[in-house]
Amino acid sequence: MNSLVALGVVVGYFALLMLISWLTSRKADRFTFFNANKTSPWYLVAYGMLGATLSGVTFISVPAEVGNSSFSYFQFVLGNLVGYWLIAFLLLPFYYRLRLISIYSFLDERMGVYSHKTASFFFLVSKVIGAAFRLYLAAVVLQYAFFDALGVPFWGNVCITVLLIWVYTYRAGIKTIVWTDTLQTTFLVLAVVFAIYAISRNFTSMGTPDILKNVYQSDVSKIFFWDWRSPNYFWKQFIAGIFMTVAINGMDQDIMQKNLTCKSQGEARKNMLVFSVLFVGIVFLFMSLGGMLYQYADRFGIDVSGLGDDLFPMIALHHLGGAVAVAFLLGITAASFSSADSALTAMTTSFSVDFLHLDEQKNDSKLRHRKWIHLGFASLLVVVILIFYSINDENVVIALFKAAGYTYGPILGLFVFAIIIRKPVQDRWVPVVAIVAPGLTFLISSYSKQLFNGYQFGFELLILNGLLMVVGLFLIRERQ
Repeated sequence: MNSLVALGVVVGYFALLMLISWLTSRKADRFTFFNANKTSPWYLVAYGMLGATLSGVTFISVPAEVGNSSFSYFQFVLGNLVGYWLIAFLLLPFYYRLRLISIYSFLDERMGVYSHKTASFFFLVSKVIGAAFRLYLAAVVLQYAFFDALGVPFWGNVCITVLLIWVYTYRAGIKTIVWTDTLQTTFLVLAVVFAIYAISRNFTSMGTPDILKNVYQSDVSKIFFWDWRSPNYFWKQFIAGIFMTVAINGMDQDIMQKNLTCKSQGEARKNMLVFSVLFVGIVFLFMSLGGMLYQYADRFGIDVSGLGDDLFPMIALHHLGGAVAVAFLLGITAASFSSADSALTAMTTSFSVDFLHLDEQKNDSKLRHRKWIHLGFASLLVVVILIFYSINDENVVIALFKAAGYTYGPILGLFVFAIIIRKPVQDRWVPVVAIVAPGLTFLISSYSKQLFNGYQFGFELLILNGLLMVVGLFLIRERQ
């Protein structure tokens, strides 16, 4: 793909984002950034959340993983579906009833200030690492697409990219994100549809339905696995999918902030239910694309051994034609930026509300503090991305990204304890428990084969982590 064409595509894309930012930031007050003045149409939030949930990691990794574990990931996605329904009927009513801006603020009243700030801190750590990793992947693609040809170093690429995200979100925050997410979701879906259509055209004797039929009849489309020792065991994946969704979406300021911009609890629930169905459908489409990519490679003698996550980028950019290359570039950019821009806004909100209580300030001059916080987190993203780049070891970087998942266990445990058990705790010891629980989780998972007769942990590590957090909180409860 020509570098100047790639640059033109991305510049045009960002011009659209800037236009949306200008339109949504008019008449913005100091609460618009945090909750969009609760005016977001529920259907817009539902559609746009697809782009934020399906990050660049999903965009690249899900099709490639089909070659390793077939469609087993869909077991996890079915658990996600149940998790979203639990959020819709249990957590959203709870959040709306308390009229929360930051979902962690209720922990202050239930358990204490240390519990409140511990949950917010672990969220911030998770989001900084997660958003930086996703933007790192996007920056690598953009560097390859045109920044190298223009002589721009990687650090310049990262600074430009993060600066653009900061510019279009700094005024209206979550209100802008709700609208830009719809644009980004559209590009993400179109990239997959274009790729499927292009692959179909290359199989001259077959149409798209026939190719998909071949995929679904092959071994690669196997969904259900019943060996309990396997990381792909159905009940392990399904139950982990439920808990992972409840923790990483229902107890995550990033995702919940969008839901809390809806006009009412009822509209927020409709948003979540519709989104959950769309989510399942689009992930299945990604897996179908993965099956087609492997069929395409086999048909035309393309060696995909050792490609891993580079499968989709390589075939899209070098084999399927200019339109697909453009769609892919827009898709990976949209997928990465839609999760990063909302993460940046959520981190700013969480720190502003949970640590500085800016939502309580009556003086509008305090607005400048929020803008500096927003700029500070953008700068932090740049630093962490450059650290990933300096490591220059894909396995280490991915390990760091996975390590961020451990931080959701303490958040899950705190919410379960505060909402269900509701016992007073010795609040000052909560940060200690929140450090010990992930540490024990790591040790248990490292020696699970020896301890549990060959059992290997997968996504359900979050459940173990949250359970250990609950046990720890129970041990430091206040005795009556």
